[in-house]
Amino acid sequence: MRILNAAQEFTEQQAAESLGISVNALHRLLDRHIFNNGTPRPEDLIFTQSDLLLLSYWNDGTGEQKVVVMPPRV
Repeated sequence: MRILNAAQEFTEQQAAESLGISVNALHRLLDRHIFNNGTPRPEDLIFTQSDLLLLSYWNDGTGEQKVVVMPPRV
């Protein structure tokens, strides 16, 4: 078993690789779920393991709801 450092941070490229998606797909996830109120996505984002967990949930696409669904911001 590999133990990860809880404070480990990931670049956009590393996060995308970890999720098994392209950086463009990562940007689409971020734009759809986080930067959806007109605020531009910052350059060179850094992610934590908690961020990757939430991104993997959004990327799953199974439609199975296991968390509270929040309406999109308008």
